[in-house]
Amino acid sequence: MGYFVKSFENDFVLKTLKNKTKIDFQSLDKILESGLLKPNTLSFGKKKRLACSYLHKNYLKTYRSQGVIFKTVQKPDQVYPFDLVVLTNINNLVVHYYRIQNKLHEYYGHELLPGFEQFMFETPESMIKKIKSPENAFNLVNKFRKNKGLKPIEKTKYKLFEYNEVIFNKTVKITPVGIFGYTALSRELAKKYSLPHYRNVKEFYNKMV
Repeated sequence: MGYFVKSFENDFVLKTLKNKTKIDFQSLDKILESGLLKPNTLSFGKKKRLACSYLHKNYLKTYRSQGVIFKTVQKPDQVYPFDLVVLTNINNLVVHYYRIQNKLHEYYGHELLPGFEQFMFETPESMIKKIKSPENAFNLVNKFRKNKGLKPIEKTKYKLFEYNEVIFNKTVKITPVGIFGYTALSRELAKKYSLPHYRNVKEFYNKMV
């Protein structure tokens, strides 16, 4: 099916929400030792799920600048051609995670707009076949938001369209193929688990294709 990415915060520990508090959930060490990625994302009224990204020549950016690249035989439950936040009723969208990391319960407490399902796909391949590029998605979403009475998304927030969002509702068995990131910790983790290290996913993709 191709390669997927799960990005991490600087400490390489996934977070989740417990009531209104962000807490540690699953470290990369635990993931690589068990081969399991567990659902950790709680947002927009949906049940806890695992949000990743699918690598493609049109999608070589990531939500955060470090993480794990992996393969899996499990099929995703949903695929969106951008960050799901662009389909919510938030008018003041935030691109940089550090600006919301201490108030996730507020930012993720918003609702998805009625009709958001038109941007939901069963596979990455069907998504790319229908919506071929981030620019295409950007224009379609702004038309959608305008019809809902919301202001269009500024071009300065285009980053939200440069990676897709692949959703798994259950724990995913993974085969890790690499670690990416610019930090010393990312290189140390790659060495510890005998995995290739890449500065970013574009470097990985260009070597694999």
